[in-house]
Amino acid sequence: MPTPLPVFADVWRADAVDQAVAHTLDTGYAALNAVLPGGGWPQGALVEVLQPQAGQHEWGLVAPALAGLQAASPGKLLVLAGAPCQPFGAALAARQLDMNRLLCVRAARGDGPALLWATREALQCADVAAVLAWLPDVRSTHLRRLQMAAQAHNKLLFVFRTPRAQHESSPAPLRLLVEGAASEAGTLSVHVLKRRGPPLDAPLLLDSLPPRLAALLAASRERVRRRRDELAPLPLPLHSPDHPVHALLDRIAHLDHH
Repeated sequence: MPTPLPVFADVWRADAVDQAVAHTLDTGYAALNAVLPGGGWPQGALVEVLQPQAGQHEWGLVAPALAGLQAASPGKLLVLAGAPCQPFGAALAARQLDMNRLLCVRAARGDGPALLWATREALQCADVAAVLAWLPDVRSTHLRRLQMAAQAHNKLLFVFRTPRAQHESSPAPLRLLVEGAASEAGTLSVHVLKRRGPPLDAPLLLDSLPPRLAALLAASRERVRRRRDELAPLPLPLHSPDHPVHALLDRIAHLDHH
């Protein structure tokens, strides 16, 4: 029999999920925690998120963790570099995020170098808890520098790109593809493209809406349904002379007569 290989606690085997990640942050989703190395978002590392349309799904994915990070790091900022649209305060407040501790950094359209510079500077700032950067055209060499900066300063870093980057090389230890799925619960379909562990065959489905917001939306839909039912005309009883069936029978009788 072949001699079994020795097992070392500090050596990761590629057929198993790496659980030796030093610092992780709860994602807010038990199903996602279960498949991520260390059981959460890796701090001090780059998390690359690919999505078809910027500004559509990222908050549902990252807001629970960011809300927890704000609660654990009072006074620190969340930096948004190159966000595609102005954050909607009411929606983020419903996700327990403090808008007063969000810092938005903008650059001229197409000025990727300026956003890269701002992202690196934010990662080095002691008053910043996490950085979210929308960098659709960033190159692998630039991502490597961001990964090194996040690791050096132990910062949580999300970089959002388009799905066309899926087949490009990336230094990110964790890559996800996030898409929407038709559901009243605000379900996200999350494909884990890369992690320190075996590949996942199927995407995860996450209910991204907070319970209070989901309840409000459900109540709103119910009010609309009831209003529609109230405005809909009541069907005529069959014995009514105005019922369409009687008009049809009269027409058939008229044809038979001729």
